[in-house]
Amino acid sequence: MSSLNLDDFTDLIERPDGGVRRDAEARRERQIVPPGALGRLDELGEWLAAAQSAVPVRPIEQPRVVLFAGDHGVAELGVSARAAGSAGELVREILEGGRPVSVLARRAGVPVRIVDMALDCDPDSLPEAVVRHRVRRGSGRIDVEDALTVEEAEAAFRAGVAVADEEADSGTDLVVLGDVSVGGTTAAGVLVAALCGTDASVVTGRGGLAIDDLMWMRKCAAIRDALRRARPVLGDQLQLLATVGGADLAAITGFLLQSAVRKMPVVLDGVVVAACALVGQRIAFRAPDWWLAAHNSGEPGQAKALDRMALEPLLDQGVKVGEGAGGMLALPMVQAAAALAAELPEQPEKPEKPEKPQDSEDSEAAEGSKAAEPAETE
Repeated sequence: MSSLNLDDFTDLIERPDGGVRRDAEARRERQIVPPGALGRLDELGEWLAAAQSAVPVRPIEQPRVVLFAGDHGVAELGVSARAAGSAGELVREILEGGRPVSVLARRAGVPVRIVDMALDCDPDSLPEAVVRHRVRRGSGRIDVEDALTVEEAEAAFRAGVAVADEEADSGTDLVVLGDVSVGGTTAAGVLVAALCGTDASVVTGRGGLAIDDLMWMRKCAAIRDALRRARPVLGDQLQLLATVGGADLAAITGFLLQSAVRKMPVVLDGVVVAACALVGQRIAFRAPDWWLAAHNSGEPGQAKALDRMALEPLLDQGVKVGEGAGGMLALPMVQAAAALAAELPEQPEKPEKPEKPQDSEDSEAAEGSKAAEPAETE
């Protein structure tokens, strides 16, 4: 039995400050560029002001990429173009600077933090800072067994909460959140299908490294079988993550919710993070107000989850690689919105026309009446 009470998040999470947002909207109406001329940048600037509770909005100065990593046993079924248990190789490539997110973050001067939750590799092969939160080595094959025990799911969730606290305490003012996994999109598909009440085929995509038709059918079958196991536990979100999620997905969910508690905005990257956000919404309905959808990855499960949360992606560039790359592409747009909202000058106030003094008006009226009177005769 878990000692974690997820209902507490409903009370702890507040919406971004609506009064401040109205002040930001009023300030925007006074700026020299007409409201609406900047499109979604106007909306982003106002959202950031409400999240920061500040007008004018403060610049995004300490963004951070946070990636949760894990291997999923369901990858053994051949549902991914990558070999089962190979997520650790991706982590090493990111650390060495050879993945898209590494390049984009390096160019932008944004640090990347990787948190190993369930990689299927020797922990000694990675830095201590990466592996210190690991819950287990790989997650279970969700079509036939639980991904985690409830105790492991709770430990992973709490690790995500702890990482969010560490980031907020260090001054991080915006997080680009992603995953590094093999088999993770299959687990994400199960969560989205279960929470949206839809079939496996509706949420089954091709993944970052595209799979062929045969792999797609295997992936669809795996999601269908895992769905049968997910539906009986839909009322318990921690049990759901233990049954068909994984340690990395449980940690992402905890991170998202605690970030909302700490009023730290998060940019969501990809289908795995979107699925965890959907779980987070089920736990605390106000939490999505603190999140931005970075981009449309083309994964049907992501589109379904974002639609359910009423989150509209900022970009649609067809980026499928995951690992926070799409989130990094959206970051400059968010930073631009903050800069424009804060730095565009306001229109000069129009000088008011001076009113004529009342005494002058009275004297003019008197003069007029004198001129109208006939001259006296002697």
